Amino acid sequence: MTIAAPFPPHPSASPRPLPPIAFIGGGNMASAIVGGLLRQGADAGDFEVVEPFEAARTRLSDAFGITARAEASDALARCAVVVWAVKPQAFAEAARPVRAFAADALHLSVAAGIPSESIARWLGTERVVRAMPNTPALVGQGMTGLFARAGVDGPNRALVEQLLAATGELLWVDAESALDAVTAMSGSGPAYVFYFIESMTEAGIEMGLPPEQAQRLAIGTFTGASALAKSATESPAVLRERVTSKGGTTYAAITSMQRADIKAQFKTAIRAAQKRAAELGDEFGKA
Repeated sequence: MTIAAPFPPHPSASPRPLPPIAFIGGGNMASAIVGGLLRQGADAGDFEVVEPFEAARTRLSDAFGITARAEASDALARCAVVVWAVKPQAFAEAARPVRAFAADALHLSVAAGIPSESIARWLGTERVVRAMPNTPALVGQGMTGLFARAGVDGPNRALVEQLLAATGELLWVDAESALDAVTAMSGSGPAYVFYFIESMTEAGIEMGLPPEQAQRLAIGTFTGASALAKSATESPAVLRERVTSKGGTTYAAITSMQRADIKAQFKTAIRAAQKRAAELGDEFGKA
């Protein structure tokens, strides 16, 4: 695995110009990428968007000044990259009209679970990259796993990195099967964090704190602990041990979790997500 350093947005910088980019699907993830690229100096005219839902097209127009089309057309032919931001179950059907207009493009899929082999077959090209982003990409703090098929060369990888840089950190995996683990960890992972924040907030309220204070404490604790874990040279286990004095409050909490075998249950839950990611690939990649 290799981690690609993000291209930091800089209002005064002149980043390498991007070629025209098409988005098939104009939902949250497409908006996160488009918004990041616009902040880095791209022009609204650099994008072609195919989005069947009128409300989503209106949001793109209002937010970014982009004119999205309801269906694929020869306007896609000018685009060097096509980003697939559709629901997995809609991918095969969406690919049929696009294929005729994007035969020479590099294809980047952010659709969960769809194997690159299926994408390559539907689109008639080996120039396919699969990406597994997560929702913190919406605020530029995402973690995205990437896998490239053999037809994707170094410059194409660099183009993908530039395109996704504003969404957060990028990590290339060598085996496509690893994306199921990426999906289970970072793709679904924000929901796990929100679940623990929710639980901590509820506990704070039950202990007498006002809801807004309980939530602020829970979110601030996760934010600070994550920042410390990222900057520290020690492992999370060592960091945990440093704040767990025997007989103290943290010790009481950790001991309670260990008695309930929460770590094993949590790992079982993540493996369930990994299994479901593989199932989605089998389910939606057969068309």
